[in-house]
Amino acid sequence: MSALSLAERLTIYEKLMRLDKPIGILLLAWPTLWGLWFASGGRPSFIILWVFALGIVLMRSAGCVVNDYADRDFDRHVARTKDRPLAAGQLGNKEALALAAGLALAAFLLILPLQSWLLIKLSLVAALLAATYPFTKRFFAIPQAYLGIAFGFGIPMAYAAELDAVPPVAWLLLAANVFWSIAYDTEYAMVDREDDLKIGIKTSAITFGRYDVAAVMASYGASLLLLGLAGQQLNMGKFYYLGLAVAAAIAAYHYSLIRERDPAKCFKAFRHNNWFGTAVFAGIVVDYLASA
Repeated sequence: MSALSLAERLTIYEKLMRLDKPIGILLLAWPTLWGLWFASGGRPSFIILWVFALGIVLMRSAGCVVNDYADRDFDRHVARTKDRPLAAGQLGNKEALALAAGLALAAFLLILPLQSWLLIKLSLVAALLAATYPFTKRFFAIPQAYLGIAFGFGIPMAYAAELDAVPPVAWLLLAANVFWSIAYDTEYAMVDREDDLKIGIKTSAITFGRYDVAAVMASYGASLLLLGLAGQQLNMGKFYYLGLAVAAAIAAYHYSLIRERDPAKCFKAFRHNNWFGTAVFAGIVVDYLASA
């Protein structure tokens, strides 16, 4: 690895952190933004917003590195992942772990100026979730649920940053994100189901079996229901529910993509979930603007 030029090494780092595939950043960003807007009544602190925006990129990047380290032996046997840097032997394991630690440390240092002990404690939990998620695929039947907790933990953190407290509605929003994550990551797992069966890891697509499509749609429904209940508790108006209606229409479109279980269409549905998150966020923003 010492023979690599700086440019080559940075290119490998970019690929390892998946900066060339921003969908993961967006799926992490949307629930965090929901939390920031709800916690602040539609007026998030500019400083807090930027701290969280940078933290999202750093922690998603760290999570990808840890994920590829944990899955390096599995990835070699999956067509879609065999060329990832660690699976392909382009980077050493110790260097990858050092990169992940550096990214996580940078994210942690970002929140210190916000001077919230509650936020610091929650950030440690978030880091633990990100570090342990990749290993749940060895024993947990639905690791996508654990992913949903990890990806949604920005919600209670957002409340802690804005209010220095985490009210019950924050956990309701987190639960909504768990079901959304089960929906979109099951679509993702449907792409690799045959390879995952061969190498023996667990995914929701395997666990749900022939009920996978029904489980995806039920998860979308549960997520929207919980978002609706959260909206009631927060006294949201018609534009918020219009956003949820658009998200429901997007989920229905995903059904048209995944019902035949074609891997390419399942992957398209997974990537299209960016618009589900966008619709919910747009509803939140417009509703607060309309009520200002």
